[in-house]
Amino acid sequence: MKYLIVGLGNIGPDYENTRHNIGFMILDAFAKASNIVFQDKRYGFVAEARLKNKSLVLLKPSTFMNLSGNAVRYWLQKEKIENSQLLVIVDDLALPFGTLRLKTKGSDAGHNGLKHIQELIGQNYPRLRFGIGSEFPRGHQVDYVLDEFSDEEKQTLPQRIETAVDIIRSFCLAGVNITMNQYNNK
Repeated sequence: MKYLIVGLGNIGPDYENTRHNIGFMILDAFAKASNIVFQDKRYGFVAEARLKNKSLVLLKPSTFMNLSGNAVRYWLQKEKIENSQLLVIVDDLALPFGTLRLKTKGSDAGHNGLKHIQELIGQNYPRLRFGIGSEFPRGHQVDYVLDEFSDEEKQTLPQRIETAVDIIRSFCLAGVNITMNQYNNK
């Protein structure tokens, strides 16, 4: 069985440690723990991993966030992976910082990356939402998501990223329902 694990973010050093790039950060942590390296390929940076008898294709799209669907659609088709074997990792303003929520489908919730993916493949695919909170003044949402995590958040960020990596492993090995039951209320 083959899985496509997509971490959403924006390319370039200006965005590297921003809240909007938590998807990239989580995939980087997974790759480091798995001793694999990303390669620059069509529509993104790709790494391949084995997890017991599962094949994983990790993708960090090289398109900007609002065009992420191009990369997702291309790699799903190229690798012949079903939407149910896709996991998209994304930041979520509606969840408190560090909250992890796995869902089997859903709306884009105003997220431009998910919106574009939904336009191209529909909304029936699993996604892992990483809460970044909403501690910003009215009208400053863009500044907030494109800013780095606070010093306080940076203290717990590694542990929350590690839990997200565990969720990816569980998603591939145990399935989405068991993983949701195990992790969604923690």
